[in-house]
Order: sequence, then C-alpha cells, then structure tokens
Amino acid sequence: MADDAKPDATTVQVLRDVANRLRIHSIKATCASNSGHPTSCCSAAEIISVLFFHTMKYKQTDPAHPDNDRFVLSKGHAAPILYAAWAEAGDISESELLNLRKIDCDLEGHPTPRLTFVDVATGSLGQGLGAACGMAYTGKYFDKASYRVFCLMGDGESSEGSVWEALAFASHYNLDNIVAIFDVNRLGQSGASPLQHRTDIYQKRLEAFGWNTYLVDGHDVEALCQALWQATLVKNKPTAIVAKTFKGRGIPNIEDEENWHGKPMPQETADAIIKLIKSQIQTNRNLIPKAPVEDSPQISITNIKMTSPPAYEFGEKIATRKAYGLALAKLGHASERVIVLDGDTKSSTFSEIFKKEHPERFIECFIAEQNMVSVALGCATRGRTIVFASTFAAFLTRAFDQIRMGAISQTNINLTGSHCGVSIGEDGPSQMALEDLAMFRSIPNCTVFYPSDAISTEHAVYLAANTKGMCFIRTSRPETAVIYTPQEKFEIGQAKVVRHSVNDEVTVIGAGVTLHEALAAADDLSKQGIFVRVIDPFTIKPLDAETIISNAKDTGGRVITVEDHYREGGIGEAVCAAVSGEPDILVHQLAVSGVPRSGKPSELLDMFEISARHIIAAVKCTLMNKNN
Repeated sequence: MADDAKPDATTVQVLRDVANRLRIHSIKATCASNSGHPTSCCSAAEIISVLFFHTMKYKQTDPAHPDNDRFVLSKGHAAPILYAAWAEAGDISESELLNLRKIDCDLEGHPTPRLTFVDVATGSLGQGLGAACGMAYTGKYFDKASYRVFCLMGDGESSEGSVWEALAFASHYNLDNIVAIFDVNRLGQSGASPLQHRTDIYQKRLEAFGWNTYLVDGHDVEALCQALWQATLVKNKPTAIVAKTFKGRGIPNIEDEENWHGKPMPQETADAIIKLIKSQIQTNRNLIPKAPVEDSPQISITNIKMTSPPAYEFGEKIATRKAYGLALAKLGHASERVIVLDGDTKSSTFSEIFKKEHPERFIECFIAEQNMVSVALGCATRGRTIVFASTFAAFLTRAFDQIRMGAISQTNINLTGSHCGVSIGEDGPSQMALEDLAMFRSIPNCTVFYPSDAISTEHAVYLAANTKGMCFIRTSRPETAVIYTPQEKFEIGQAKVVRHSVNDEVTVIGAGVTLHEALAAADDLSKQGIFVRVIDPFTIKPLDAETIISNAKDTGGRVITVEDHYREGGIGEAVCAAVSGEPDILVHQLAVSGVPRSGKPSELLDMFEISARHIIAAVKCTLMNKNN
C-alpha cells in the first residue's frame, strides 16, 4: 500500500509523461476534427493519468468486465482525453483517435456506451455523479464486491442541482466506494465559474454534505496518488477530491485564458504546442494497471418468469397503481436481481409492497427525481440489476433530461408513473400527469405501457423486466374493474379488442380509466341499438396499428380516441399517425383541454369531456355526420 500512497520517482515521472502524452493526443484529435474541447482535456491530464495508470484496477483487454473499477466522465466534453487514456491502455489505436467526431467513428464528441469502456452517456452536465452513485450502491449493497467507482466532475457543472442531489444520496447511503474528483479549472463555457479557484469553499460545501474531502494541486501527480490512496482507507463516507487545475494547462498564451472553451488549436499553433509538450517528456514507458479483485457474483437477468399467473378475479376492483406494487413484489421472488427505487412516494405508487417483502433491494431516493433516474441508470449498467423506479408520473417530467440521456446510454431501466390524468381528483393539476405520454413517446427505443386493469398491469411489469431498452408504465389512481382473465396473454405492440360485434359502427380506443368509460358508454349505447367496438391498446408505443386499422375499416372508418392526457402527443395523436396512410379513416379525439382544477374524479372526467356521457355524445355525432 505504501507504493500507492507515495510512488517512487520513476513512477511519478512516467505518470507526468503519460499526462503530457494525453494532452498531445487530445490536441491532435481535436485538430483533426476541427472541433472539440482540448483545453478542458488539458486541465484533467494528470488526474486521468493517475486514475488510469496508478489507482484504478481493471483489465485493459476487457473494459466492461464486471469486476473492473468504474470510471464516469461527468464532464463529457473532455471525451478526447478519455479516448486518449484507452489508446495509452491499448484498447484504441492512436490513428483511430484522429477520427474523433467523424460519422463513421464511435469516438463521438461526448462519450456513449457504443464504446465498451463507457457505461453511461454523458455530456449533459450534472448527471455523471448520480449514475456513479448507482454503480457504487450496486457494488456495495447488491454485488458486495471490491470494485470502486471514480467520477470526474467539472467545476462548472457543480452549479447543477442534480449534483447536490447525488452528493446527498452518496452520503446518506455511506458509499465509501465512490470518489468524485472535481476538476476546478476556474473557467466555464462563457466565463469564469461562480467560485473560480476558491477550493476552500468547495471543501466546506462538500464536507457539509457529509463527504470526506481533500484539496490537492490537480497537476501534482504525487498529491493525487496520495489523496486517492487515502480515500481507500475511509469507511462509511464517500470521498471528494477538489483538484485545483488550469484550463489549457501546458499551452502557452491559452492556459487559464477565457474564450478558448470548445475551440481546437489552429494547426500551425498546434504543431508548436505539441513540440513544446514533447520536449517535457522524459520517458517512453507504459504503466500496467493493477488487476481487479474478481469477487462479483455471476448473475443472469434474462428470461425472468413470474412464479404464477395473475390471481385476480373478473370484476374485482383494484387500482393499477396497487397492482403494480403487487406485481413488483411477485417479480422480486422470481429474481433476486430485481431492485426498486422510489422518490418518497412508495405509499402512493405502492412500491412499498416490494419494500416490505424485499427491503434489502429497495432504494429510497427521496424527493430528488433527477437523481433517482440517474441512480437507476447506474444500477442497470453492465447488466447487474433489473431496475424499476417509480414516482408520480407528473414528477418524472423534471427528470426528462436524465431520461433522454438514458436513451442515449442504451439503458434497460423501467420507469413507472402513477397518478396520471385528471382522474386523480382533488389533488389538483400540480399532481396530474397530462404530458407524460408525449414525453415518453418521444424517447427512442422506449416502450410505453398503459395497462387498464390489474391483470394487464402484472403483464406490463413482467414484460418490462424482460424488454431491452427503456420502458414506461403509466398507472392510475382510481380503482377499476378487472376485465381480463388470468389466462389472457399480452404482448408488446398487440392491442386487445375488448368489445365487438358484427353490428359495430364506430371504433372507440381508450386506455386506463378511459377504457372503462368507453366500456360503460358501449353498454349504454347497446341498449339504444347502437353498437361500438372498444379497443385497449395496452402499449401506446409501439402501437398496434394493424389491429386499429383493420377494426376501423370494419366500422366504416370511424374512430374515437379518448384519453386522460392532453391532446398533444397522446393516444389520439399516436392513432392519427398510425392511420395517416388510410384516407378513409377519420379520427375524432377526446382529450383533456386546458389546465384542470381540483374536483372529484367523476366531475373532472365529465368537465373535460372524457367521460362515458361524452363518449356517447361523440359516437352519436360521428354517426350523425355519416348520415348527412
């Protein structure tokens, strides 16, 4: 261990030389692409050198090995120096670095998991530490393994509130296997950062959040080695290293100067700079990273099966949010790698049922939805867990940036939003999710489930657990009747025709509470000799266009959609897009218009014209138009 605390003179020189080679790689790559952030790379050169070639334990030939230490580059714009580190480690050729940012090269402007050594996409600042917390939590509490997590932060991004959510999380859960390194280079994108080089203030704030903190010269490899070694001795507290650095370190007339953010060096200037930096390199040695301790459990998270069919009776009334909690607990018995996160809403989302049966696999993230999503992303990396995270669907909107970065990260997390729509009632519009379908429909490779009873909810949970990519499950507050039998089969992208006859004249599509309003309307209309077909889409994305189009044609091309969501981006617009190539199909949309207010669920459904009464009126109006 003494070697880790105080490396010998030869090792110190090699680390300095590696740092300078990293600078050269970064300058060359950004010059070749004529874009990028060489000055942001140069401030972090010694930090990266020490981390990758002295402190971290990993297999150079297997960057994604489950036992490797993890590294998250939260300041993702410094991607060239991360690529340079892996070139020095032998995973990337130096010539490939010159393809930075080219369309046929995976060395993008910011890191993405198309690269085996990247776990989560970064670049939208303030998110890396939350993901690192998820990795560290998984390592300490689920894998119970030796691997550690290192996150390199920019000082500018520490203005983001999500950073402080993550700092609070790591301290609360005693994540002593995480180290956050703050690269305090003073300069942001458009000017100086708020604290500039006041590293003492960073230290006081971090210590106030419960972190063990060291101040170091970020260009002193010996000081960095010692601080990182000391971090390994600290138990039950996360460690932060506040490194004072200079943006553009080693580049004359550019170091610590403003207006160089995101600007490559002009080629003629770069050649002289590279020559100068090369003149400071004294060795040509490479350091071999230490091998990891191989003590992670071997796991499989594929093909998870429920232990038994759903146990609900036809006609039984139960809210889909409660069915979600029951399904989670059941899934937890099927696989010990199922974990659940919640944002202090577990009594409302009913994830508390999972907590009661599997307390060691429940993570309370408190009222910090952005961090909850980031932690979920981290927990899911390297296929270590099956992650479900839940809160009110309305509150997931504040984590939209984390969600879209999850898509870029190719994550397999499952998010559940309860309390959707005006049907939640008296709590009022601040709690009503009316934009969530639009939000999740816009996310690439995201499956959107909207179950309408307890049985379809259980199937949604089971399918989400086994589906690649992000999933969103929309659950409702009111109790609704079970309309399916336990033997019913559900598939992603396959709608259910729940009411039909040869005499049907209109197709009505609803989901959640509005499906039940549509069924009530169908019952009333049938007594009047008017017959309608009712479809439950089950998944809004992908939408079962084939079933919708064929049934619409069977009913004269007349379709009514009814949803507890704003018109924009919801079920109606999804159906309109699906039938857009069919000139003889007309879609009439019933949706929430305007900002709602408090009231009883039935009153609000009626006020916003998505109740059975208004569906009946819409059907009659549609048929009247047919006859005119």
